[in-house]
Amino acid sequence: MLRVHAARSFRDAASSISGTPNSYPRGETYGDSRRNQAIISLLNVLNEFSNESSLDSDTFLPPTLEDDDPTVDEKLQIAGSESFNKFERRIENLDKELRNFANAARQLGSSIGILSSSFRLRERLAKLLFLFRENAATLFPRKISRQPREAPIVHQWTEQRRTEKQMFPKAHTDPESFPDQIAGFAEDVVTFLNCLNEFPEFTDEAVNTSMRTFECDLKYWASCLQEYKGQFRYPAVQRYIHDLTSEIGEHIDIITVNLSMFIEIGVPTIRFAQQHAASNLLNLSTVATFFSVVTASTLQFSYQLTDGVLETSVNAFWFSSLVFSIAAAVNSLLGLTWKQAVYRSPGHKVPWWVLIWIKRSPLVFLVMSVACFSVGLMLFTYATKQGFVTSTITTVFTVVTSFGLAVVSAWFVSERRVFVRYHGQIWLDDAINEAINEVIHRVLRFSLVVAMRDIIRWCLFAISGLLRRVPLKLPGVITQIGHRDRTLPTMQEGLPMDDLSHRRDISTSASSAFTDHPTSIKGLASEDSKPSHPAIARQRFRGAVRSIIVMQQQKAGRPMMPQRIPSFDWNSAVGMSPTRPSSVDLDAIRGPRATLIPKLKTLEPVQDLSVHTALVRHLQFSPSGKYLATSSWDRSSVIFRVEDAFSIHAILVHVGGFIGQVAWSDSSTLLLTRLPRGIKVWTEDGFCKRIIERPHSVSSVVWLPANETQFLSVEGSRVLKLDIKGRVLDSYHFGGIQLHNVAVTPDGQRLLGVGPLLAAPNGMHPSRTTRVEKCIVVLNMETRTFENQTPVFNDVRDITMSKRGGNVLISFEHKTHPQLWKMELVRDTKDRENPYAQTARLILRHTYEPTVRVDFVGPSYFGGVDDQLVLCAGKAGDIHIWERDTAILLHYIRPQAFGGDLTCVAWNHSTDDPCMLATGSHDGTVHIWRTPMWDCSSDGGSYLEHAGMLGADQHTSSPILGPPPVPGSSRGHR
Repeated sequence: MLRVHAARSFRDAASSISGTPNSYPRGETYGDSRRNQAIISLLNVLNEFSNESSLDSDTFLPPTLEDDDPTVDEKLQIAGSESFNKFERRIENLDKELRNFANAARQLGSSIGILSSSFRLRERLAKLLFLFRENAATLFPRKISRQPREAPIVHQWTEQRRTEKQMFPKAHTDPESFPDQIAGFAEDVVTFLNCLNEFPEFTDEAVNTSMRTFECDLKYWASCLQEYKGQFRYPAVQRYIHDLTSEIGEHIDIITVNLSMFIEIGVPTIRFAQQHAASNLLNLSTVATFFSVVTASTLQFSYQLTDGVLETSVNAFWFSSLVFSIAAAVNSLLGLTWKQAVYRSPGHKVPWWVLIWIKRSPLVFLVMSVACFSVGLMLFTYATKQGFVTSTITTVFTVVTSFGLAVVSAWFVSERRVFVRYHGQIWLDDAINEAINEVIHRVLRFSLVVAMRDIIRWCLFAISGLLRRVPLKLPGVITQIGHRDRTLPTMQEGLPMDDLSHRRDISTSASSAFTDHPTSIKGLASEDSKPSHPAIARQRFRGAVRSIIVMQQQKAGRPMMPQRIPSFDWNSAVGMSPTRPSSVDLDAIRGPRATLIPKLKTLEPVQDLSVHTALVRHLQFSPSGKYLATSSWDRSSVIFRVEDAFSIHAILVHVGGFIGQVAWSDSSTLLLTRLPRGIKVWTEDGFCKRIIERPHSVSSVVWLPANETQFLSVEGSRVLKLDIKGRVLDSYHFGGIQLHNVAVTPDGQRLLGVGPLLAAPNGMHPSRTTRVEKCIVVLNMETRTFENQTPVFNDVRDITMSKRGGNVLISFEHKTHPQLWKMELVRDTKDRENPYAQTARLILRHTYEPTVRVDFVGPSYFGGVDDQLVLCAGKAGDIHIWERDTAILLHYIRPQAFGGDLTCVAWNHSTDDPCMLATGSHDGTVHIWRTPMWDCSSDGGSYLEHAGMLGADQHTSSPILGPPPVPGSSRGHR
C-alpha cells in the first residue's frame, strides 16, 4: 500500500510538472528544463511500475482489514510514551508532596534544613525528568516532544514566592551525565532523610525504610551505568535507561505515599511536641521571674545588715539567688527563641556545651536559686535573732525541702544516665535494686569472712589453752593432730579415689565382657551393611534395564517405533478458527515469502514420540539433518533417526544427574550432553567416548566453529575451552557476570555472553524488590578485552548467533518478547596506534511481537536453511514463526490438544523442503511437525489456490488453522 500511495503521488507530481507552462526565458531555464525532463521520465517509469504493482496486488492479495491497525513500531511508540507519561505523573506527584511538606514544615522550629533539602530534591527531580524526557523523545519522537532547557525554580530563601525560568547548565542536560545525576539523586534523598530525622519528636520507620532502599538502588544503578560511559546515545543504552523508569517510579510511589502519611501524622505530632516544650520554657521563665521578684523584695530587709559573718552570709546567699533566678528567666526565653527559630542549626551541628547550656541551664539555675534562697532564709532567722521555735522550724523545713530537691534532681539525672547506658532495657528502679542487692551480697560475704576468721581464731585459742592444761599428753595429742592433718586430705580425696576405682572396675568388666563376646560388634556391623529389600529391588531393576539396552545395541536392525495417532484428525482443528486473510502482510506475498507463507501454513503434526517418562528439557537436530537428539529429566537422552517415520537410533543412559542440554558438532559425528557438574561426549551411534567431570556447575556447552575436538564450557563467570578428552586449553573470565549462555562468532574471534551482574562495580547489591542488572557482553578472544557491554532490563535466558554471523537472537524469561540484535564491526577509536583496528557494537534491530500474550518456554531459535526465520514456543502449546529481517509474523500455530505443556522447540536446518520442527512437552512426548513436499517452481497463485486462500468456501486449508474437515476424511488419503 505504501508503494501504491507513493506511485500515485509521483503520478500526480508528473502530471503537475508536465502540465505547467514554462514562463521563464529560454536562456535562464535551459538547465532547469533538462532537469525537469529527467524528473518527468523518472516519474513515468515509476508510474508504470506502480500500475503493475497495483495490478499484482489486486490479483493476488485478498481483501485486508489491517490498514487501520497499528504497526509493530507504532505499538512500541505507544507503549513507550505511556510508560514515560506514567513516570512523569509519578515525578509530579512526588514534587507535589514535597511542596506540601515544605509548606507544612515552615511552622516547625529548625525547619531550614528540611526546607533546603526538599527544594534541592525538587530541583534534582526536575533535572532527571528533563533527561528522561530527552531520552524518551529520542526513542519515541512521534509521541513525546522535547522541552526547552529551562525549569521553574522557587526561591526558598525568601518568604515571597515567585517563579522564574532558569536555564539548565549544559552539563546537566548531557545524556552522559545520567550516572552523576542518579548518584546526586541518591545523595539528595539521604540528605532529606537525615534532615527529617533531626526531629526527635517523631520517627517514621516506613519513610526511613523506603528512602534507604531507594538510596541503595540509586547508588547501584549509578555504579552500573558508569560502565556505559560514551554509549548513552546508543539506542540499546537509551532503551535500558527508559526501562529503568518503571522501577524508579515504583520507589517514587512508595515514598510519595509514606511522605503523605508523614505530613498528615508526623508534622502535627512534631508541632505539638515543640509547642509543649515551648510552653514548658515559658512557664519556667515565668516562675524564675516571679522568684527573682521575691528575692529582690527580701533583700530590702537584709542588705543593710553587714556587721557580722552571719549577716554577710545571708546577703551573699540572697544575692546569689537573685542572680540565678534572673539567669534562669533569661535562659528560658533564650531557649524558647532558639527552639522556635526556623534557621537554627541541626542538633548534630551544634557544640555539646551550647546544647547543654540552652536546654539544661534554665532549670539548673532555678534550682540553685531556690537552694540559695532557702539557705539564706534559714540564716536570716538566726541573724535577726528570731525565736527558738521559728528558727528551728525554718531550719527543719529548709533541710527537708533542700534534701527532697536534691534527691529528685539526682533521680532525674540518674534516669537519663541509666537509659543511655542500658539502651532502655533497664529502668532506674531496677538498677537501684540491683545495686542494693550487690551491696547486700558484698556485705554478707564480708561478714561471713569476718565471722569465719573469728571462729578460727577462737578455735585456735581454745586448742592452745587445752594444750597448756594437759602438758603430759602433749606428744600423743601432737601425734594425733599430725595424723589428722595427714589423713584429712586423704579423707577428702578418698571418695573420688573410690569413685575412680569403681569406674575402673566397671570399665574392666566391660572390657572383659567384650573379650567374652568378640563378635557382638561385628554382628552389628553386618546388620547395618545388609541391604534392605527396596534397595535389592532397585538394583535388580537397574540390571534389567542395562541388559535390555545391551540386547538392543547388539541387534543389527533396530525396531521402528510405532506411531501414536493423535486424538484429532490431520485435517481437523478442534476449537480453532481459520486465520483471517488480514494476517498476511501486504508486502509478504511477493518475493520469497510468496511461497514460504503457504508452506508454513501446511505445518502439521505427523508423529508423536513417547520415549521419555519426564519433562523434555532440550532437543536439537544435527547439522546434517539425519538425527534428532533429546534430553529429559528422566536421566536419559535419545537419538532419533530422521526419516519419514522417526525411529530410535540410540538411547543414552545417564546414571547421575539431570540432562540439561544436547549439542551436536558441525559434522554431526559427536554429541555433547550437559550434566549439572559434568559433560559426556558421545558418538552418533550412542557410544560414550569420555566422561568429563567439572568442579563447578556447568550452565551451557557450545562447540567452537569448524572444530570437532574443542568446545566451550560455561561455569559461573568463566568460560573454559576444553577438548573432547577433558583437558582445559584456555579460560576466559567475564568479571562479575553470572553467565547463562554464550555464542561464538563464525570466525572464532569473539565470544558473546549473557547473564546478570553478581554485584555493581562498587560492590553494591540491589534491594530485594529491585531486579539485578543484566547485560550482553562481547569479548575478543584474541586480545581478551571487552569490546562492548550492552544492558538489558529483563531477565535474559539464552543467546543464539546466525550461521553467517552478524545476527544475534536473545531470549528472555517468561513473557518477554525475543529480540534480534545486529553485531557490527566499527573502527576502534580507542586504539590510535592501529588505524585498522575494529571493535564490535550491538544494535537492536527487531522485537518480535506475538499476536497474543504468550508465556514463552525454552530458548528462541533461528529457522530455515539460511536462518531467515525466528521461532519460539509458548507454554500453552502455541508456536510463533516470524521473518527474521522484517519481524513479520508469518505463521501462528494455535495451542494443540496435546497432553502436557510445551517446554522447548527445535528446527531442522538441513532443508526447507519439507520444513520440519520438533517440540518437547512436559509429559515427555516429542511432537514432530512437517510440511508436505511441494514443487517450488509453481507460481504463487496456484499455491494460494491449493492452500485455500482465494476461496472462502474451499475446505482444503491449513490443518492447524483451517475449518473442520469433511466427515469421513482421514490421514489415509495422504
